[in-house]
Amino acid sequence: WTSLILRRSHTSLISGPTCVPLHSCNCCPCCPHTTGASVPLKLSDVSLATAEQLWCTSRDQAVKLRMAETGPGSEAPMTIHQMFLKTVKIYGDLPAVASKKEGQWVTLTWREYYQQCRAAAKSFLKLGLERYHGVGILGFNSPEWFISDIGCILAGGFAAGIYTTNSPEACQYVADNCEANVLVVENHKQLLKILQIKEQLPHLKAIVQYKDELQQKLPNLYTWAEFMKLGEEVSDERLDAVVDSQRANQCCTLIYTSGTTGNPKGVMLSHDNITWTSNAVGAMTSLQHGVECVVSYLPLSHVAAQINDMWICMRFAGATYFADPDALKGSLGTTLKEVRPTSFLGVPRVWEKMQEKMKAIGAKSSGMKKRVANWAKSIGLQASYSAMNGENVVPWGFMLANNLVFKKVRWALGLDRCKNCLTGAAPITKETLEYFMSLSLPLYELYGMSESTGPHTISWENNFKIMSCGKVVVGCQTKLDKPDEDGNGEICFWGRHVFMGYLNEPEKTEEALDQEGWLHSGDLGKRDKDNFLFITGRIKELIITAGGENIPPVPIEDAVKAEIAIISNAMLLGDKMKFLSMMLTLKCIVDDNGEPTDELTPEAVAFCHQRGITATKASEIIASKEPAIYKAIQEGIEHVNAKATSNAQRVQKWVILDRDFSISGGELGESVSVRNQLLVFIGWFCLFEHVTEESSE
Repeated sequence: WTSLILRRSHTSLISGPTCVPLHSCNCCPCCPHTTGASVPLKLSDVSLATAEQLWCTSRDQAVKLRMAETGPGSEAPMTIHQMFLKTVKIYGDLPAVASKKEGQWVTLTWREYYQQCRAAAKSFLKLGLERYHGVGILGFNSPEWFISDIGCILAGGFAAGIYTTNSPEACQYVADNCEANVLVVENHKQLLKILQIKEQLPHLKAIVQYKDELQQKLPNLYTWAEFMKLGEEVSDERLDAVVDSQRANQCCTLIYTSGTTGNPKGVMLSHDNITWTSNAVGAMTSLQHGVECVVSYLPLSHVAAQINDMWICMRFAGATYFADPDALKGSLGTTLKEVRPTSFLGVPRVWEKMQEKMKAIGAKSSGMKKRVANWAKSIGLQASYSAMNGENVVPWGFMLANNLVFKKVRWALGLDRCKNCLTGAAPITKETLEYFMSLSLPLYELYGMSESTGPHTISWENNFKIMSCGKVVVGCQTKLDKPDEDGNGEICFWGRHVFMGYLNEPEKTEEALDQEGWLHSGDLGKRDKDNFLFITGRIKELIITAGGENIPPVPIEDAVKAEIAIISNAMLLGDKMKFLSMMLTLKCIVDDNGEPTDELTPEAVAFCHQRGITATKASEIIASKEPAIYKAIQEGIEHVNAKATSNAQRVQKWVILDRDFSISGGELGESVSVRNQLLVFIGWFCLFEHVTEESSE
């Protein structure tokens, strides 16, 4: 910890050059523009807006910052503009963002990128963007997305990403909630959604389409080229006045939660939330200035993608390469091999798809290749566990395994330069983690919320434990509220990363933040002796049986998935019931649209073959209730039951569903989390059918 703190002090925002201009001035030839002030480098230079509380829900209010008196957490606050300009001053000629145009990478340097963000800010002002009003952005990741977001912030507005999968009604809710003056859309498909609801948006003044030609010319509808020229007559002085009026403890961005149990809430993030968190995370994981590069493909309306792709890269002068819109349909692998990122963030499903493809390729290999691969993976798993446990013992044969297998795998995946292979946003299975550990490519889990500006705990090289989501970000604190006898309590957050509040939602804000300002996550967790945090369930997901016993479902579900290799998802049921039941789905191939098919994955097929079953489809197993498979599942359930701490935690009945869970099917939310209310209905319906077939039970 001492070394971490010292390292953070060395790279913190209060270190570095003593003069970083905010605008251009005649005395500094590298200044990108004209007049005045400097980036505050010590606390005495900081000017914050007046604030009475740690939280607020009004768009024009400010908050007190949760600043430490000394050490990590005490750094001088910065606005987005100050952080941006510091990077431009030092690294202005390095690449900032890159995207494919007609098959070729087109790059903007940090200086060019900054100039385009200023141009966009001027155009937003020309269109009538009012202070503390929103700019909604609806489209796939691109330089235009970034420029719209940052340009909006510089112009004094609230950047608000909107999921591309949103219905017109869902778009209308977000745009109305943030009182959007401008909506930026990717293409005609997204434009049509807005045209359906624009009459219901009283604050809307203009729409900008950043890709493709307009299929129809409408009033106040602009192409990207037209938009970027609109503000040419807006003076630098007018924009600089808006920039100078911004304070680090004011809101600049809204992240809308997925809203699986009602309308989404607008999470208000301040300048300081973003700038402090970006610095803290990058320093803790030893990012190097001007060296890092990432591939942007996860939805930018999600906080994880924004922090990873946009803000940490800005703080550390990293380069962001934009994947093609069909990234998750197959082109991501090509982009990774071209870019060779130094860091890569994937949700569990991305890693699972990589695992499935590699296993499918391995299944077709010759006998000798399989034996070599299996030997190498056993060495790799041993080496990864040794590194994880701090033993630093390199097993015999590792160098040979590395040269024969691991290097080739990393190169084939485009991850040969990747120091941080990250996973977050949803739980990941031990099986997948161990698979990548066996390839000497450990995945580092993160944990956090939109309300914590993304990460609260982090895993990184030589600081990870399997199934743990890491250690708390230096400068932040974790409290386990009302712990039980095993140390499981509600995970609560404290730090500069904790959000301002939910826009126009005082009651929901008070539900999330207690009177002392701690953010209550709703997640249950515990810490080990080394301060690694483990998620053990969710408070709202606790099952309270008819006998009054509280049962966290997640550990039981995870145990079943780990025990039975053919199982994809498991959902425990039993609230107010006499016994526990479980819904299961089989591992099936997911198509290019993210829809589960009826075709079993190679791993599931292999599971069947080991038991003398030739089935290749889930429907074949379910229709005949294939005895060998059902017996194997029952034996797996019994093994899990044998480890249960009480009879109440034993699974008594189970059923296999016809189809795996999916976002489009409604069982999963945007963050790939199970939507319990819907699943409870589906589950009891299926179990009712199952039980009535066996009336004797």
